[in-house]
Amino acid sequence: MSKSKSSPRVFSREFKLGIIRRILAGENVSALGRELKLSRKDLYAWRDRFLAGGPEALRGRGRPPKAGASAASSKAAVPPPDGPGAELDTAGGRIAELERKIGQQQVELDFFRQALRQVRGARQASDKPGVTGSTRSSKR
Repeated sequence: MSKSKSSPRVFSREFKLGIIRRILAGENVSALGRELKLSRKDLYAWRDRFLAGGPEALRGRGRPPKAGASAASSKAAVPPPDGPGAELDTAGGRIAELERKIGQQQVELDFFRQALRQVRGARQASDKPGVTGSTRSSKR
């Protein structure tokens, strides 16, 4: 009997972002990999790509465009640096950079919200007389 080779699984950018949020929120990568039937190597690669380039760095579904075809079309569409489109290109690059930064900040906010929920959940209430909470007050 011959084994049929299965095609690689393809995931959307939104799916990958959800996984990255879980990783950055502190979930165990090994457990997450077992749950999703993915390798830790892939999960760490997604995380590293996201941290390096934001959500745009993650490939979505489908085949990426060929390097030669996109380079030729982008060179034809780019106006000369002294032309009126240079300022527009600069602004577009800045907008993309700021959107990446916003995405990274959102992931960080999600991480800290989850961490705060875990800390609040771990703390025991001290509402009975003579009982102290599980953590001491920061008041001196």
